[in-house]
Amino acid sequence: MKTISILSGKGGVGKSSISASLAIILSKKNKIVMADCDVDAPNLALVLGLEKKDFQEWESISTNRRAVFDLDKCNSCKKCFHECYFEAIAWQNNKPKIKEMACEGCEVCKIVCPQGAIKMEDVYNAKIGHGLSKYGFKIAFSQLTVGESGSGKLVNKVKEKAMAIEKDADIMLIDSSAGIGCPVIASVSGSDYCVLLTEPSPSGFHDMQRALELVKHFQIPYGIIINKFDLSQDWCKKIEQFAKKEKAQIIAKIPYTRDFSKALVNMIPIVKLNKNIEKIFNKIDLKI
Repeated sequence: MKTISILSGKGGVGKSSISASLAIILSKKNKIVMADCDVDAPNLALVLGLEKKDFQEWESISTNRRAVFDLDKCNSCKKCFHECYFEAIAWQNNKPKIKEMACEGCEVCKIVCPQGAIKMEDVYNAKIGHGLSKYGFKIAFSQLTVGESGSGKLVNKVKEKAMAIEKDADIMLIDSSAGIGCPVIASVSGSDYCVLLTEPSPSGFHDMQRALELVKHFQIPYGIIINKFDLSQDWCKKIEQFAKKEKAQIIAKIPYTRDFSKALVNMIPIVKLNKNIEKIFNKIDLKI
């Protein structure tokens, strides 16, 4: 199974829309499975028009741990309180109390406690499942519990789910989250190819360069897609000059059209609404 990751560095560039349309095109000649690895805001199912009846096998999972105190053993030395980098421990009535929403499960408090008064318990911080799109391929995704945060561990669970539900797929297409943090690193790790998506703006260009550093770190082949390229000729030219300098291939330049908004409102990929955009996607060569 070949793995293609789509990342941008910047949010709002059109990553999920591009991912959904790429999936439609790739599925014409390949058996694919999708993994929505934007675990903080999983919207890929919406772009592909999945309804509640299309979701299957929701399962509660734990990808984090939280400190629990045995106050009978605690001697109030305050070592846990002073050593907690995340300030997740409050001090009340001369005893520690965990701030549940702040604890990252790093276990430092457990390590430094001389009384063995701290243990770590699993936190069921998300649910994971999959669905079948009307286009014939499956999607794996997760939903975080309210107040919980995403992590690379959860992204890995989504990727594992995708491989499990379609073991004989030719391609796994990963829609990563914005930024270059832990969830994105987990999305990109192990990929055979990366699609770097950008837009012709200062922030779009800047954040794409940061994402490229991550891709280069893992030595993964990549190509660049410029979305809404015709909104700024100057910035589009700067991106093209940068790509030439990096000896990187620009695999597509997609024009701005209000059909993207119409497609999102109607929960269908843009290639199913706009034939000119479909022609552009049909010409994309991912070289995998």
